[in-house]
Amino acid sequence: MGKRESYILYIFVLVFMNVFSIKAEENHGEETFNVKEVIFEHLTDSYSWELPFSHTHRLYLPVIVKDAKGEWHIFSSKHLTEGNSHQGFYIAQEGDNIHKIEGVDEQGNKYRPLDFSITKNVLAIFFTAIIILSILLWDARWYKKHSYQAPRRGVAMIEVVVDMLYYEIIKPILGADARKFAPYILTLFFFILVANLLGQIVIFPGGVNLTGNISITFVLAAMTFVVINLFGTKEYWKETFWPDVPLWLKFPIPIMPLIEVFGIITKPFALMIRLFANMLGGHIIALSLVSLIFLLGALGEYVMGMTTVVSVIFSLFMKLIDLLICFIQAFVFMMLATVFISLARVKGHEHKEEKKEQPSEITE
Repeated sequence: MGKRESYILYIFVLVFMNVFSIKAEENHGEETFNVKEVIFEHLTDSYSWELPFSHTHRLYLPVIVKDAKGEWHIFSSKHLTEGNSHQGFYIAQEGDNIHKIEGVDEQGNKYRPLDFSITKNVLAIFFTAIIILSILLWDARWYKKHSYQAPRRGVAMIEVVVDMLYYEIIKPILGADARKFAPYILTLFFFILVANLLGQIVIFPGGVNLTGNISITFVLAAMTFVVINLFGTKEYWKETFWPDVPLWLKFPIPIMPLIEVFGIITKPFALMIRLFANMLGGHIIALSLVSLIFLLGALGEYVMGMTTVVSVIFSLFMKLIDLLICFIQAFVFMMLATVFISLARVKGHEHKEEKKEQPSEITE
């Protein structure tokens, strides 16, 4: 397949993704189109998953909760559809626990049970992990069988990506610690990248805005926070609590130590917000453009037809931008994590006198 055919196929797939998303929304019927409800249905977590080419058929996921008495309950989320309750549990439609499972005890008091349910986001994490393991284990198996052959196609592509990230980013920044932290850093990159790309696919098992969920980005940032501070050197902690600044900046009022401690917290916080905001914003813009078709549909078929053309073109453009952002955000998160780890691996200042080379005597 030549480059031209590849580009045509690529554009066709993007157009199909947008047209399908429009068709999926048309299945709502004659009900009043609620933009807020549609957008948040796609962006928030849920206990079921829409199946391809259907808005009414869903994949109902297992609910695993622990009630106020300490007893565990396992059942299908199908029992909680349309506001129904089952075994004293229901999905809240309002309040602090909206779209989450609530329970009612014997006294009639509402409470939030301990919830270990397999939600849409949890299942998407499993899919992401399976895809990453399948690709990387497939590469490892190929190298084991063809240790003296040059890789081709998919294996070569993965090798190029890994080599570029390791030799151009990780090793220059971390130096001797590169091999120690490369597995974690590369895992971060591939997880975020695959999760981002799955979120661009409209149909099952894609369409889940994993990295646009602040809970997911919080866990990624928290793990990076642990790695940074767990493997920090003595010099790193010394510079944090007793930095090399004038004494009046750290005693009696610890101005600089407080700033340094605050910086420890803001680094992972910046990672969390950067990834969350960029991925969430891209999905909201794409869904809003598609929603214009139905909002302006009340003005007549002619207006709706023109709006459909404009919305599809702009949605296609946003899909292209989102695909680029998927790679950029994975790369930026990985690079910043590498920089923060390197800052925590700082060594003590060694003051060594360099021996100056004496000029050789010129003998005649």
